[in-house]
Amino acid sequence: MRLAVFGYGSLVSRASIAETLGYEAPAPVPARLAGWRRRWSVYRVNTAHEKTFERVDGEAFEHIVGLNIERAPEAPEAEWPNGVLIELTEGELERLDGRELRYDRVEVEPPAVRTAEPHGFGRVYAFTAKEGHFAVETPPSAIIIASYVRACEAAFNELGPGAWETFLATTGAFPVPVVDARLVEDSIPEGNPRAW
Repeated sequence: MRLAVFGYGSLVSRASIAETLGYEAPAPVPARLAGWRRRWSVYRVNTAHEKTFERVDGEAFEHIVGLNIERAPEAPEAEWPNGVLIELTEGELERLDGRELRYDRVEVEPPAVRTAEPHGFGRVYAFTAKEGHFAVETPPSAIIIASYVRACEAAFNELGPGAWETFLATTGAFPVPVVDARLVEDSIPEGNPRAW
């Protein structure tokens, strides 16, 4: 059975996945996820996890916010998140589990996966925030790391004209400042990005 993961943020980047796997994954298949929405609703306390950042401008902050998808059966088509399907083996999916520390891997119902042509995957998974990292409301004193946004923008632009604009339209405004930050302390697992 062919397996795939739905990437909707940094996993859209082939370079980012290659960083985790140690080699390039197959070409991605553009897709939308019906009945879901994308928000800046995963967070971590900056000084309490495997990597600690400081703002380049020296201002203090407490939380880092990242992208998440949430089930939203009522969401109209215009709000369905765009992204890609990436074919992976079970072992490769397990390596992504080790990277996506603040997320649970969940199976996506087949009717939710929308592609221009039949995709042929028997199972599709996606990463959604663990309960302890899900932010119903944006936490105080939070930032989004600019290198994360730049990586997402570059990856969506590689998908073709309009992909980044669709990302922005289906994600909404940035809820907190997007700022440059640098890594100052870490115990990052192998294959986990260091830039955000």
